Amino acid sequence: MGVTRDAVEAFLFHEADLLDDMRAEEWLALWAPECCYWVPCNGRDDSADPQRQVSIIYDNRAGLEDRIYRLMSSAAHSQRPRSRMRRVVGNLRFELREGEVHTRSNFLLAELRRGRQEIWSGVSQHRLLPTGDGFQIKAKTVLLTQSDEPIDNLTFLL
Repeated sequence: MGVTRDAVEAFLFHEADLLDDMRAEEWLALWAPECCYWVPCNGRDDSADPQRQVSIIYDNRAGLEDRIYRLMSSAAHSQRPRSRMRRVVGNLRFELREGEVHTRSNFLLAELRRGRQEIWSGVSQHRLLPTGDGFQIKAKTVLLTQSDEPIDNLTFLL
């Protein structure tokens, strides 16, 4: 598979569909063995240091696997009933750097749970590794617009 705008966009749309449909195990399969999923608290940019500052999420592969296990188990009371979600991904920019595809895209996420709708927005940055038939996610950073505001329940995946 070549690194084209269509291929990168199709991958990001596929990831969004998996998240919206809560197909968490399939989403986890998109990730490389050595990976990082980060949602910083400052939300404005990715200049924070997750080793020195509090993060909303900062997971490696083992952390992601644990997060998925808990989210899909009956013990995830904060997702009973499960959130209904739909995302819009747009304004995609990408470039090739040292064998990786670096993306930046905006997103809007509508979440409905227990009769209450929340709108989440932000920027997703991906570092993708090209594979024979697609990509693997090496890193994903979500710069959540409201990350420095009180957040009620953020137990689903961004």
